Amino acid sequence: MEPDLFTAAAEERQEKDPAGSPLAVRMRPRTLDEVVGQQHLLKPGSPLRRLVGEGAKGPAGPSSVILWGPPGTGKTTLAYVVSKATNKRFVELSAITAGVKEVRAVIDGARRATGGYGKETVLFLDEIHRFSKAQQDSLLPAVENRWVTLIAATTENPYFSVISPLLSRSLLLTLEPLTDDDLRGLLRRALTDERGLKDSVTLPEDTEAHLLRIAGGDARRALTALEAAAGAALDQDESEIGLATLEQTVDRAAVKYDRDGDQHYDVASALIKSIRGSDVDAALHYLARMIEAGEDPRFIARRLMISASEDIGLADPNALPTAVAAAQAVALIGFPEAALILSHATIALALAPKSNSATTAIGAALDDVRKGLAGSVPPHLRDGHYKGAAKLGHAQGYVYPHDLAEGIAAQQYAPDAIKDREYYTPTRHGAEARYADAVEWTRKHLGRKRS
Repeated sequence: MEPDLFTAAAEERQEKDPAGSPLAVRMRPRTLDEVVGQQHLLKPGSPLRRLVGEGAKGPAGPSSVILWGPPGTGKTTLAYVVSKATNKRFVELSAITAGVKEVRAVIDGARRATGGYGKETVLFLDEIHRFSKAQQDSLLPAVENRWVTLIAATTENPYFSVISPLLSRSLLLTLEPLTDDDLRGLLRRALTDERGLKDSVTLPEDTEAHLLRIAGGDARRALTALEAAAGAALDQDESEIGLATLEQTVDRAAVKYDRDGDQHYDVASALIKSIRGSDVDAALHYLARMIEAGEDPRFIARRLMISASEDIGLADPNALPTAVAAAQAVALIGFPEAALILSHATIALALAPKSNSATTAIGAALDDVRKGLAGSVPPHLRDGHYKGAAKLGHAQGYVYPHDLAEGIAAQQYAPDAIKDREYYTPTRHGAEARYADAVEWTRKHLGRKRS
C-alpha cells in the first residue's frame, strides 16, 4: 500500500467525528484561497497554483519546489491543499522514517503510473534536511526526468542542508512567519467556523493579544493554545476565555528557536551585534532566548570571548578577562546558575566602550602578507645565538632598548617591504585613549615616516 499524506482511514474518522481531531487539523485550509499569509507565493501563475492545476497548460509543466520556513508557517498545509486539489497521484514520505529504499519504491511506482495510465505523481517529502547526501542523491533522476514533481519541506537553510544538484532542479519558495493580523484572522475564524469551536466561546481583546504573543508567528501553536484554553473555559462553564484561564492553560510561551537549525546562528548573531551596538537590553533578550532554548552555555561563552576582542579590544582591556572567566565558570557550573554568569559577562561587554582596532589591525597585516608583502627579516633582528651567526651579519648592530633611558631604540624592525606601514589605528574610546597616545609617541621615537 502506498504511503499517503492523509490516509483514507484518517479522513473518514475525521469526517465522522471532527471533534476527535486537533483544532489545528480541523482548521487546515482546503484550498489555496483559504491559506493564511504567504500571499507572495499564491499569486496567479505561481508554482503552487500550477501544482494544483491552475494555469498548468502547455509544454511547460509545474516545477518541483522546496518550501523553506519556520515551523507553523504552512509548509504541510500547502502540501495538504495540493493533495486535495490536484488530480495527480500524491505520495508522502517523511525523511524522519524513510530511506533510499522507500524513495526508490515511490519512483518506481511513479514511472509505472506514468507509463501505464498517464498519471503524474507529486511526492511530498517532509523534513528533507534530515536526508543524507546519498538519500538526496536518490531523488535526482526522478526530479530531473520529471518522473515525480517534488514538494520538499524544510525548516533548515536549504543552501546548507540540501545538495546543490537538487536545489538547481527545484524552485526555492521561502515562507515567512505569519503576522499578527494573519493569526488574528485565523483565530477568529476558528472561534466561529463549524469545523472549529462553533461560537462556543469568545475571545476578549486582552486574551487575544496574549495568545498572539504566545504564538510568535506560528499558526499551529496559536490554534493549539486556543483549543487548550477553550477546553479549560468550557470545563469551568465559562463562555469567555479569560486572560487568567489562558495563562493557567499555557504556562509559558515556547521559545521560537531551534538550536540545531538556522536560528541557532541567527540568534547568536543578533546577540553579538546587540553587544557591538551597546544595546544591553536587546543583548539580554537574545541571551535569554538562547538559554531558554537549551543552548550549550560553552557555545555562548565562546561567542562572548570573540566579541571581547573583536568589538571591544583595548577600549576596555578587562573585557576579554571577563569573558574568559565566564567561559571557565560555566564549564564548571552549567545551567541554571550559568545564566547568572553569562548575564554578568553580557552586560559588561554590552556597556563597555567599543573598538574594533585589534580586528582591523590584524586584518590589514594579514592582507599584506597574503599579497606577498613579507620580505626578509632585517639582519640585526635575526637570531645570533648559534655559531657562525656573526659571520653572516646576524644580530650585528642591534640596539638593546633596555640600555636606553627612554626604553626605545630608533631602529628598523619591519621588513623593507612594509617598513612604513601602520596597521594599528587606535580609537580614543575608553581605555584605548592611552594606547593612542602611546602609539603616537613610540612611532615618533622610532623615526617612522607617516604612511
